[in-house]
Amino acid sequence: MGKIKLDEIDHQILDMLIDNTRIPFTDIAKKLLISAGTVHVRVKKMEESGIIRGSSLTLDYKKLGYSFIAYVGLFINNTSQTKFVLERINDIPFVTVAHITTGKFNIFCKIRAKSTEHAKEIIFMLDDIEGVYRTETMISLEESLNDKKRLMHSIFNDL
Repeated sequence: MGKIKLDEIDHQILDMLIDNTRIPFTDIAKKLLISAGTVHVRVKKMEESGIIRGSSLTLDYKKLGYSFIAYVGLFINNTSQTKFVLERINDIPFVTVAHITTGKFNIFCKIRAKSTEHAKEIIFMLDDIEGVYRTETMISLEESLNDKKRLMHSIFNDL
């Protein structure tokens, strides 16, 4: 499948949806001086082409008591155990992201915890998975950058 062609209106619609996935199409239409039907058709086209894949909700984990973030690299005994290890990781709800990686780690995870004590328990759960022989943890002091828009604008400039 080739590259999907998007125009400036599509870019602006995506820009607004990234800011607020719940923005009504009528509000987008008013801001862009187009009809709500046009917004609906364009969003539907982007969904059908796979550019838009659902929408997401952003939670304030600090307000929910989960302000501790750490990244845990897992070393596994054998790469053939990767699928098994990922299935066990999936059973730990505090692991919010897991990547199969090249380089130093076989799997790299992001965890969210209530405290350092809670993080230690999660790390021990990861370490106890059969096939994991070692973990290495990095504590996040602050999330300094989390901006989907910058990448999106760069991609649009390349189109």
